[in-house]
Amino acid sequence: MSDGPLATRTSAEVGLQPILVVPLGSTEQHGPHLPLATDTLIADALAGAIRPRLADALDREVLVAPAVPYGAAGEHQTFPGTLSIGHDALRMVLVELVRSAAHHHDAVVFVNGHGGNHPTVADAVTQLRREGHRVAVVGPTDPDGDAHAGRTETSLLLRLCPDLVHLERAEPGDTRPLGELLVEMQRGGVAAVSPNGVLGDPTGASAEHGERLLGEMVERATAIAVDHLSG
Repeated sequence: MSDGPLATRTSAEVGLQPILVVPLGSTEQHGPHLPLATDTLIADALAGAIRPRLADALDREVLVAPAVPYGAAGEHQTFPGTLSIGHDALRMVLVELVRSAAHHHDAVVFVNGHGGNHPTVADAVTQLRREGHRVAVVGPTDPDGDAHAGRTETSLLLRLCPDLVHLERAEPGDTRPLGELLVEMQRGGVAAVSPNGVLGDPTGASAEHGERLLGEMVERATAIAVDHLSG
C-alpha cells in the first residue's frame, strides 16, 4: 500500500473508506513580495500536517487530496495574476466534490486557506450536511495575525518555501483592522484601501515565527476536525 497522498496512488492503493482532506486555496495577489499561490501553499501544508494527527485521533486512514487552487477572490481582481472563479462556481465545485468523494470516503475535511472563500464554504457545508455527508472545515487561523500578506502569511511562507518570498520588496499596507475596511473593500476591492495589496505589515516576519504559527494552527485545526468527525 502506498503511503503517499491521494494523487500519487493508484485506484487499487486507496484503502477502505478513508477520510479525505481537501486543501482549498486561491490564486490571487499577495502584495509585491509573496506568490499568487500563497493561500494554496499554506492550506496544502496545513492539510499535510494534520493528516497523521487525524489518523491517530480517529484511528482511520486519512488521505490528502490535490489542492483546489482557485477560489472566490474578486476583491483582488484589479491586481494582475489574480484568477477568481466566484462564489457560485466555488460552491458547486465543493458540493459536487463531496458528493463524488462520498462514494469511497467516509468523511471530508476542507482546509480553507483563503478568507474570501469562507461564506461560500460555509454555505456548501450546510447543504452537504443536510444531505447527510460528514464534512468539517478548518483553516490556518491566527487570532492575533493581520489579514493579508502581512507578518502572518509572510512568516508562514518563510517557513514553508522561503525561495518564493521577496523580502526586499516587502512593505506595509493598510494596517487597520479588517472590520474597518470591509465597506470600502466591498465597493472597490482591496485596491481601494491598499494600493500595494497588503492588509497588514510584513515587518518582522521570520521563519521562526512561521514555525510557531504553523504549530499552533495544526493544533487548532486538528482539534476542530476531530470534534466534528468523532462519533
